[in-house]
Amino acid sequence: MSERVIAPKSRGFLFLDSHPGGCRQLVDEMWQAVPAPVTAGGEGPVALVIGSSAGYGLAATIAGLARVGIRGIGVCFEKAPARRTGTAGWYRTAATARLARQHGRDMVFLNGDAFSDTVKEQVADLLAERFGGRLDFLIYSVAAPRRTDPDTGNVYASVLKPIGSPYTTKTLVFDEYGAPEVKEVTTAPAEGDDIEQTVAVMGGTDWERWITFLADRSLLADGFTTAALSYIGSPLTAAIYRQGTIGVAKSHLEATAHTLDERLGKTLGGRAVTSVNAAAVTQSSTAIPGIALYVGLLRGVLGDAMVAPIGQLVELWDQLTGARPLNLDDEGRVCLDTWELDPAVQNAVAERWSTATSDTITELADLDWFSDEVRRLYGFSVPGVDYTAPVETDVPWPTLTI
Repeated sequence: MSERVIAPKSRGFLFLDSHPGGCRQLVDEMWQAVPAPVTAGGEGPVALVIGSSAGYGLAATIAGLARVGIRGIGVCFEKAPARRTGTAGWYRTAATARLARQHGRDMVFLNGDAFSDTVKEQVADLLAERFGGRLDFLIYSVAAPRRTDPDTGNVYASVLKPIGSPYTTKTLVFDEYGAPEVKEVTTAPAEGDDIEQTVAVMGGTDWERWITFLADRSLLADGFTTAALSYIGSPLTAAIYRQGTIGVAKSHLEATAHTLDERLGKTLGGRAVTSVNAAAVTQSSTAIPGIALYVGLLRGVLGDAMVAPIGQLVELWDQLTGARPLNLDDEGRVCLDTWELDPAVQNAVAERWSTATSDTITELADLDWFSDEVRRLYGFSVPGVDYTAPVETDVPWPTLTI
């Protein structure tokens, strides 16, 4: 037992510890936000969620369990409790596994490097031995700083850089007293092999490798469907995102979807798509210059009309399973971001962006909401949690038994 009181301590948007009780309550909230299951009784489809512990991958896991009744495997890469607490994803995974058991869902979670063939072998073995040797769905939601190529051993590192020229943008920061400041930051352009390295990490190479790996072992069911989660975003952030190094990687991901879709259609009557999700506060998005300011302003414009990740992933599962028609754009993407990119919304955000300063930001953006959302990523600012009480931090990773 290692109970202690955990106070939120941060460096910018990065928190040093996570709160197990808050993470558990947050997962409970997400599960409760999912509408009633679309099917009743019987065994649900077998699904693999790669990147299951955070952001949209976590939402995909919980929405799949609660809405569709999936069973299967979640893969993520989290740190166990030690001198500090475990990572928030460690505690969220434990909480998700607990709810899955309570609802009779056979969901196994593996902690390891999803880029490695070792983890792919573990998944393949589990699918063969535990889940009848078939996989119906694969959701790919990986945001990582680096990737080791299993064939060559080369290590690639992704970067967030514009292409061609430096990029200067407004960004939102908070000083040591928590006061908001709007500053300008400049990011140097990509150089050398920055673009190729980023594509090697964040493009479609590993997604395709997963499909090939499992197909070679005859583990993909007839009608197998896979979706990789992506983002386009606003013109306000395009230079650093969609037109930058990450944008090239996302384009590679979408090209991979077309290749996989043709292949799966011919061999299994299946399909592959990318799902373009909308803006949210995630551990990945807060690292991108300008995104914090943009999301705060977006919330200021939309308020509760913003659709949370769990709501977006319910919509995606409904489309993938046929509960609703599959709604694709001209590029073959499932677009869950139409509410964000509505011209009236974008015009309103752009107007606020142009006048945002340290003096005006509290009037233009919903900073209380934004600050709470950042803290909730680590299990803080979750209603119903007593943060003055000691909490057990040594939470075990969920076992394989159900």
